Amino acid sequence: MSQSLLKLLDATQIIESNADPHTRVESLCYDSRRAAPGALFFALRGSRTDGAHFVAQAVEKGAVATVSDAALPACASPLIRVPDARAAMADIAAAFYGNPADKLKVMGVTGTNGKTTTAFLVKHLLDADQRRCGLIGTVKYCIGESERDAPRTTPESLELQALLAEMLDAGNKAVAMEVSSHALAQHRTRGIEFDTAVFTNLTQDHLDFHKTMEQYFETKAALFESLAAQKKKRGRAIINIDDRYGHLLIERLRKKTPMITYGQRVGSDFRAADVRFDATGSVYRLEARGRSYLVRLPLIGSFNIYNSLAAISAAASMGMELRAAVAAIADAPQIPGRLERVPAKRNFQVFVDYAHTEDALRNVLRALRELKPNRLITVFGCGGDRDRAKRPLMAAASEEFSDWSILTSDNPRSEDPARILSDMRAGLSTHRHEEIPDRTEAIRKAVKLAAPGDIILIAGKGHEAYQEFADRKIPFDDCSVALRAIEERRVNIETEGSARDEPRHARNASHSQRREP
Repeated sequence: MSQSLLKLLDATQIIESNADPHTRVESLCYDSRRAAPGALFFALRGSRTDGAHFVAQAVEKGAVATVSDAALPACASPLIRVPDARAAMADIAAAFYGNPADKLKVMGVTGTNGKTTTAFLVKHLLDADQRRCGLIGTVKYCIGESERDAPRTTPESLELQALLAEMLDAGNKAVAMEVSSHALAQHRTRGIEFDTAVFTNLTQDHLDFHKTMEQYFETKAALFESLAAQKKKRGRAIINIDDRYGHLLIERLRKKTPMITYGQRVGSDFRAADVRFDATGSVYRLEARGRSYLVRLPLIGSFNIYNSLAAISAAASMGMELRAAVAAIADAPQIPGRLERVPAKRNFQVFVDYAHTEDALRNVLRALRELKPNRLITVFGCGGDRDRAKRPLMAAASEEFSDWSILTSDNPRSEDPARILSDMRAGLSTHRHEEIPDRTEAIRKAVKLAAPGDIILIAGKGHEAYQEFADRKIPFDDCSVALRAIEERRVNIETEGSARDEPRHARNASHSQRREP
């Protein structure tokens, strides 16, 4: 793929440029290590590094020009100065890849919790409607029939536009995309016009980045504000009316943007009523468009009622027949790491969930309480180098709903695990807990404690297959660790049972032998 620099610069705002507009651009990059002959390099300023320091390296590898929002008087290449380098990168990336979003039905979902499940459910529904829906989100990226690991929830604009172009080439007609607050703040989705944008909820998270809940909300709201400014698509907002911030968003967008509301309160456009749960899933009556439908959902928890309402509303807004959506959601898949049941046949149950905020943890624990366990044992930690204020809140949530809590490590990153545990401990007021910093040992202890009828929740990492420390990242999967712990328990029980069943003289002989030097 090759484009003239002139055509690419026409897509964004330029302050000044000394680059030859007839230069051919063969690729785009913001990492100098990925520069190649004909590359256009974007010198981005990050929290730890400044791309301006790597211009010379990019030029050595063949970069033909640099885009920056700084003057860079000693720039080693032709310089294109722009008001905002990230915004320019998004504009240019969309132009370079031929604006692929214009040719796809695009659903974007944002909010603190529920993004992944909602995106998975929308993909499932649109696939059932023969739309061949791609997926971009926290767990994985799905392009055509292929899948790949997701390095981040919403990729940088360069990777995002490349993924959308790949989807078109692979035959996708639609895409379900998670849109993180970091992505919105950093213009990663700029240049994409959405057919549907979903708001799930807003609770405390990422305040290390956004500083205040007001800033966090304003960042999320930007996705919906942009719908009114779209030129090619008439985007529709789908908003959780039961959420406090959702209600604020509805008031702000009224008369600006077409909206659909969902929730459980009377007056919602898509309303769930008569909700019931059991160990196999949920059932509710959907009231929408003047009719009533019986929804059977193979996922548990009140929060999944909201996720399914959001997904059905989104699919319907994108043209899927409502009765077909209701029928298809009955076959919804298990979402990796979202109240995922560990497949072990024991007289107790183990679930793994990604819950890493106070609200998410409360929701998951409430859902498991509705299954009426004998005891609820919770293993959880808090990530290092992230919002410290939520740590005691998460501990308090676990204490409120759990019979026993085991505080452990999540992804400590560069922080001392002991400091993280200390922050968590501040939210506890009883002695119904213990601290085991080693996550493997914490999971083993929970499995060892489990009695018939108990439920164990392992929270915080969900689908993640690693654990991140200051100096290394190691393979770690909560489901696999739990399965090993369950098998170890089974072997130990069988071994102890065999020892009890053997003849007394044999046991005495065995003990006698062990006493020998």
